Amino acid sequence: MRIKQLRLFTTDPEHVDDRHEKTPSRSKAILESSLDTSSTDRVPRTLNDVRGTVHPPPTANDETPGLWATEPSRCTLPTLDAISRAVAECSACGLCKTRNKTVPGEGSANARLIFVGEGPGREEDAQGLPFVGAAGRLLDKLLLSMELKRSDVFIGNVVKCRPPRNRDPRPEETEACMPFLARQIELIKPDVMVILGATALRALVDAKARITAARGKWIRRSGIMIMPTFHPAALLRDPSRKILVWEDMKKVLHFLNNTPQ
Repeated sequence: MRIKQLRLFTTDPEHVDDRHEKTPSRSKAILESSLDTSSTDRVPRTLNDVRGTVHPPPTANDETPGLWATEPSRCTLPTLDAISRAVAECSACGLCKTRNKTVPGEGSANARLIFVGEGPGREEDAQGLPFVGAAGRLLDKLLLSMELKRSDVFIGNVVKCRPPRNRDPRPEETEACMPFLARQIELIKPDVMVILGATALRALVDAKARITAARGKWIRRSGIMIMPTFHPAALLRDPSRKILVWEDMKKVLHFLNNTPQ
């Protein structure tokens, strides 16, 4: 992986999108200053200069179920397209009354790598596609830096409809939506799941988990390797965390490159 790919992900300033509008954003000047790579203290000269504790993947005999596996999946839905159609007709929680479009997720049915975030924002609600706002554009740059395209992976969220005013999903909303995500995971059978942010981590792994403590450490649930990391929107608020996410993705790439398909 060349250093220019790291710079592609870490150097371009972005604006915080409405998905996390409840958190004040920094000014453009501060963002641009934070992303200035003229100093060698900000971006490593080589990828080998990215330091951090290496946490080896859990052993294969660790078969603790993920929280999604404790929910009944929509076993009658045979394909991802069928799930999308069922999501569009869903009225299992109050989010159906305020949504514009449902956002079931998109990507390859044969993806070895899936990304799961919290829920749709304003742009996603308008377009019916996941991660298409400012945070999504940053995720696209991360994928490009990993030499991947959206069509190579699957991208989804814990809830498929936008919560009003971008609040966190309520427990009953997560519970109502989880069977759809559980079935998507069953059908795709990914090798690795990247969990984006604290809300998704608590919904999928541990209700008491903290993303700052779990980030960058391998977890194994239901036979799937899980790498928790910061949500792209958090990187827009604090660009210094981009290098930590890149470090996490290096671990993901190393695992995928050294694991038979």
